[in-house]
This record gives sequence, C-alpha cells and structure tokens, in this order.
Amino acid sequence: MRGASVIFGLTVFALALRAQDAGESTPFPPASITEKWSLFDTETFAPFTLGAGAFNATVSQVTRSAPLFGRHPWPTAYPKRFGASIGDIVSQNFFGDFLLASAFHEDTRYRRRGSSHRLWPRIGYAITRAIVTQTDSGEAGFNWANVLGTGMSAALSNAYYPSVSRTARVSATNWGTSIAGSGLANLMPEFWPDFRRWVKRHLPSPPHH
Repeated sequence: MRGASVIFGLTVFALALRAQDAGESTPFPPASITEKWSLFDTETFAPFTLGAGAFNATVSQVTRSAPLFGRHPWPTAYPKRFGASIGDIVSQNFFGDFLLASAFHEDTRYRRRGSSHRLWPRIGYAITRAIVTQTDSGEAGFNWANVLGTGMSAALSNAYYPSVSRTARVSATNWGTSIAGSGLANLMPEFWPDFRRWVKRHLPSPPHH
C-alpha cells in the first residue's frame, strides 16, 4: 500500500518541519526556487525517510500488497519493498515539492487555518489542500504540483517495481492513494500545535524547591 508510506512519511515530515504554534494566519513570503529545493532536500534526506520506508515496507509485506516482491520477507522481499518505498518517497518529494512547484509557481508549504476556526471546516480545509494550494503570487489555485507529482512518481515506480506490479491498475491505485494520503497527512500540521498546547496545559507543573 503505497499510500500508507505517503501518509506516514508526510505526517512525520509535517511534525518535524511544518507544525508551528505561531504565525498560523501570517502569510508566508513567496518561496524561491532555491527554497523549494531546500524543502525537498530537508524532507527527503532525513532519518524520517528511513522510518517511512520501513513502515511502508512492513505494511506492504503484511498485507501482501504492491509492490509484489514475494511472501518471504528475508533475505529478498522486505529489503526490496523497503528500497521501493524509499524510491517512492524521494521521487514524490522531488516532483511535487521542487520540480513542479517551481514550474507551476506553487508554494507547497502547508498553511494552518488555526484554532480560531471551527473543527470540521479545518478538517475539510486540510484534506482539500491535496488538490488546492497557494501560488507564489498568493492566490489559491489547483495543486498541480501535488496531483501531477504523485502521478509522475507512480509512473516512475514502474522502473523498479516487479513486473507483476507494473500495471495501469497498480499505477492508478498508487496515484490515488498518494493524493488521498497527502490530504490526510495535512491533518497533522493543522492540529498538532493545538494538541501540543493541550498537553502542556494538562501536564502537572514541576515541583518548586
């Protein structure tokens, strides 16, 4: 299930890079091409990528889902699934956060609605950012970087998936689950700062000496 990797990987990246307590209503300045490359680099070449790859390979192995490298995890199937998952994550980050974001002048950084808005509109907003984004000029527009980027990544996976998984159906499923996963992953940066503040309020204060 390639989408599982996307959900897990983007969620971890969101936690580490995008969730902020302040500035939820403050517009970001336009990101330069260099900054878009830096976002790709930071998200991709990090220990979190290995965790996302391991998680996806485990889910794929347990559920026997694409890429179908076999039922026996060692010494071949699981390492191959792990490598394929890393390839999926790297290619999606490259196409979405750098190449297409630069070509279409889109800003892939997530902007929180924040706690001043109601719960369900925030959930809907976060999920729809998979297909709606902000351009470098500050206007809302179709998220070509994410939609086409996930499609290009799904197509590229045919270069390293086993022959049984190189089908139009598998590619379409990968594409769809990747788009859905990116929307669901936005729930983390949207609500994580709220959860963190809630935890801080409810933790017992350290004793004073």
